[in-house]
Amino acid sequence: MLVFPAIDHRMRPVAPLCCAVLLTACSTGDGAGISASGDPVYRGIETRLLDGDLVGFAVEMSGAGGPEDVVAYAECAAAQYTLIRGYGFARHVRTLVDETGGNWRADAVYTISAALPQGERTIDAEVTVANCALNGIPTV
Repeated sequence: MLVFPAIDHRMRPVAPLCCAVLLTACSTGDGAGISASGDPVYRGIETRLLDGDLVGFAVEMSGAGGPEDVVAYAECAAAQYTLIRGYGFARHVRTLVDETGGNWRADAVYTISAALPQGERTIDAEVTVANCALNGIPTV
């Protein structure tokens, strides 16, 4: 199991990172295997409210180019969930990544808040969701 470090979005813009890493990412919507074009297939998101503003996300996909793809999928889920709950920001706590037979899984934990939280691992939910849509990464 890999522990994937968080990306400091205050130091690097989200759009260039997503575009560079995931420009070709898109879902076929069939939920099984890798598409004929070799694009990733996003298999689903499980959201768990852990405690108040602490939320866990389990995501699974196949056809990922590496751990950064499944981590981006988890971040997209966290960003959309943050907006659904009426908040604007999330702070990454940790992400565990595992790959077996071409199936990638990430188990990520975020805190969500109305105001920009302290720390280096924060995301602006609106900006992140917009970048996810541009890159074809599904959200909650």
